[in-house]
Amino acid sequence: MSTAPRLTALDALHRSLGATMTDFAGWDMPLRYASERDEHIAVRTRAGLFDLSHMGEITVTGPAAVDLLNFALVGNIGTVSVGRARYTMICAEDGGILDDLIVYRLADTEYMVVANAGNAQIVLDALTARAEGFDAEVRDDRDAYALLAVQGPESPAILAAVTDADLDGLKYYAGLPGTVAGVPALIARTGYTGEDGFELFVAPGHAEQLWRALTEAGASRGLIPCGLSCRDTLRLEAGMPLYGHELTTGLTPFDAGLGRVVKFEKEGDFVGRKALEAAAERAETAPPRKLVGLVAEGRRVPRAGFPVLAAGQVVGEVTSGAPSPTLGKPIAMAYVDAAHATPGTEGVAVDIRGGHEPYEVVALPFYKRKK
Repeated sequence: MSTAPRLTALDALHRSLGATMTDFAGWDMPLRYASERDEHIAVRTRAGLFDLSHMGEITVTGPAAVDLLNFALVGNIGTVSVGRARYTMICAEDGGILDDLIVYRLADTEYMVVANAGNAQIVLDALTARAEGFDAEVRDDRDAYALLAVQGPESPAILAAVTDADLDGLKYYAGLPGTVAGVPALIARTGYTGEDGFELFVAPGHAEQLWRALTEAGASRGLIPCGLSCRDTLRLEAGMPLYGHELTTGLTPFDAGLGRVVKFEKEGDFVGRKALEAAAERAETAPPRKLVGLVAEGRRVPRAGFPVLAAGQVVGEVTSGAPSPTLGKPIAMAYVDAAHATPGTEGVAVDIRGGHEPYEVVALPFYKRKK
């Protein structure tokens, strides 16, 4: 039986704007409104407005909420202050990545875990199972929130026009409750584009009012609506991993070059600790394939799953690839054997439908914004 995709609170608005819609992780989402390249450049140079209501919000509350999260996740949630956020991961017992997450500490004993849309149920089920024996409640709040994002260099000025919240005092990976365009919101300085920006968690019934207010406030600053297609090229340029591409259950955080998110120093056991300690040791002594950037010398675009070659031998695999509007060339992220992972390594190619296209190995990210 086929299940109809879920609709966000802004579905009718997207269609009225002429958005091309696509099924993404069980949701009908805007892929683009007009030109994905124009949307990408707007975020890099001005601002873009996104509907991210497909993300999965899970609330964890109670006296032992932090103890549960420290046991269930690989990060040290105990060091997250109220009003701050932390990027972390949830792993299986064998160390494989179930999802990468952002955890917001909303109050002393209240946390919000934001999971990727395609993994939200998996994360919810894992947290619920791991909560046994802890004085904490895990609550599915996916229907309680719509999520809008304003990203780009003009985003602080645009948001400041519709809120009196202290945006200047809001640090990166922090969040504060406030009112935006008359709507109660959690205002978070987070994003997935490589630019400064904000994510706004609101009740679904307030989403359209907020979208229209932000559109009006941003009109003179070049804000345009943006879809998932440019979000993908933006995060790729910024070297940010995407679950199902750079992150999978077959990889540990150390395999993905993100071992820094695993905090062995925290008190007590956590799910996957033993396997991750072994993975950390392997990464030190005999590193597996490393995640690198690849920049094309030609115009052909690599896609996920394409083999990476050196001297005619397969030495890796592309995980994400796309034309880069900022660099003006095709780019990719790939896992390659450590011997070919040093930036500047020559003689590397990608097999694109039988043609061996030359690529330069570069350090990630491809793009870093000027502070």
